[in-house]
Amino acid sequence: MIDRRGILVGAGALLASASLRPANADEASLFPIVETADGKVRGIVSGGISVFKGLRYGADTSGRNRFMPPQPVKKWSGVRDHFDYGNIAPQIPADRRRAYADLILNDLQPGGMGEDCLVLNLWTPEPKASSSRPVIIRFHGGGFYGGSSNSPGSDGEMLARFGDCVVVTVNHRLSSLGYLWLGDDGAFVDSGAAGMQDLVACLKWIKTNIPAFGGDPARVLIVGQSGGGAKVSHLLAMPSAKGLYQRAGVMSGSRLTAMTRAEAVKPSDQLLAKLGVSRKDIRKLQDLPFTALLAAQADVEAVERSRGEAPRSFAPVMGASIPAHPFAPGAPEMSRDIPLVVSTVLDERSYRESRFDMTWDDVKKMLTPLVGDRADKVVQMYRDEDSRASPFIINARVITDRSFRKSAFTMAERKAAQGGAPVWTYLWTTPSPAYGDRYGATHGIDVSPSMHDLRFPLLGPNADYVRLADQLAGAWVSLAATGDPNNARTPNWPAYDQKTRNTMVFGSPSNAVADPRRAFRELWAQESAASDD
Repeated sequence: MIDRRGILVGAGALLASASLRPANADEASLFPIVETADGKVRGIVSGGISVFKGLRYGADTSGRNRFMPPQPVKKWSGVRDHFDYGNIAPQIPADRRRAYADLILNDLQPGGMGEDCLVLNLWTPEPKASSSRPVIIRFHGGGFYGGSSNSPGSDGEMLARFGDCVVVTVNHRLSSLGYLWLGDDGAFVDSGAAGMQDLVACLKWIKTNIPAFGGDPARVLIVGQSGGGAKVSHLLAMPSAKGLYQRAGVMSGSRLTAMTRAEAVKPSDQLLAKLGVSRKDIRKLQDLPFTALLAAQADVEAVERSRGEAPRSFAPVMGASIPAHPFAPGAPEMSRDIPLVVSTVLDERSYRESRFDMTWDDVKKMLTPLVGDRADKVVQMYRDEDSRASPFIINARVITDRSFRKSAFTMAERKAAQGGAPVWTYLWTTPSPAYGDRYGATHGIDVSPSMHDLRFPLLGPNADYVRLADQLAGAWVSLAATGDPNNARTPNWPAYDQKTRNTMVFGSPSNAVADPRRAFRELWAQESAASDD
């Protein structure tokens, strides 16, 4: 018996499937091929955006390339498919024992782990040399120890479509494999900056190849949040990166100083001791499996992790590649003409705090060593600012004001004092609804709206967050395209200066405010000055 209903349903499904295809659904339209300086690569079209994942900008960093400057990719013949992510850098997996971890999805790092990790991912509306669109290069967070650009939060499809721009995200060496200082003598003289050298190599690859993908090498924005912002901070002071980008953005990651050689000695000695390798036999480190180095590194960083702190044992070390601190004692002269956006969110530190049952007495005890008998008055200042905030949030906000915000203020002040290209600042105040708002406007809350991608648990696709995503992503696209974040979607945003301290406050509504939260800035500036006396 003929199932006429089944035939009709099947035919309908085939017609619906056909209607979703582009009119010219030939192979080249679905799988675009681009010729790079090293060889041809094939991507795949997703919703009108051409996607190329796992593009190589450097050779495998294992073996004799370990701890060395990045080496070029060997040219190839034929066409290489780039439908899937490449390796992430060897790292200790993200820990899901805290609820915040699931809000940022950092445990989701597809692509596998390995030292052949010098890869980038690229999204473009039109992979043609005639396009000449602005380019946004995003460096992932996770400090200098973890994360990758393969995580869901680094997907660039939505931003490329929204901003009609080319979006690039980057993987590079991390932790001991990227920042282990191995002495001033011998082959590994600048090993403490290998991970940052990777980013310079990536920028060089982009300068050479981005026109073929439809990007304009003269309109390149480098931006990152948290650890990504710290990487941008360093690149602004690296002579080898000069001329490879024209605008910059530092989100919740203002890094004023690099690690000195003196500071790098201790973690280096500790790691070598764990591995049983002496400095005279340093080359043996290239023969070990990366798993051995990672396990030894985990032991070195265990104390920091036990305190709930991000590991800082291995970070960029000053040397030939990083000859000076990024923003100390002032803004780097080499990036004087680079327009810059610097930002924080209101409650950054809540992501690392876990005492949700804190009381006001607990907050007072925390403040007393800092402000003495003014603790009650300071608690009241914070409560007057936000009567709905819990003791947990106020505790996190105090720590934020004394750390993230202090560094961001300093970076903006020094950039403005330089008198070169302008600097703009923003403060994100809209809280996350997750877990009944308990995290407030926490670290990373502005990442998904900056990518115009609201599918993540920290926010959500309600009307207010869609508006904020339009405003923030619009600002980044405008900065990349014109060197100025002002655009039709965002309220007028004056540049920051040392007199008015104009700051865009992304909230309900968003607006530019002269020196927002001035009383708190002055309070902690005075406390800092007093502690220095």
